[in-house]
Amino acid sequence: MRRTLAFIRRNTSALLWGSWTAFFFVYEAIALFNKKDDDTLSENTRKLFRIRSSKAGRALFTVILGGGAAWFLLHILTETM
Repeated sequence: MRRTLAFIRRNTSALLWGSWTAFFFVYEAIALFNKKDDDTLSENTRKLFRIRSSKAGRALFTVILGGGAAWFLLHILTETM
């Protein structure tokens, strides 16, 4: 029991990120196979930003995703921020 608790304490962050990632992939796989409308991340993102009907929504999504990707790339490569 002590070894298990020590392992969890040392790896809490990795366990949480891994659990979140596994949950996301399972949820997304179920959503892809059941073929209901508006249940995948892509469909909800398009709906949220009104990608199909709004040029402003498309532009905002592009800026947010591009900016986030650029920041993450710099963050990983330069080990800062």
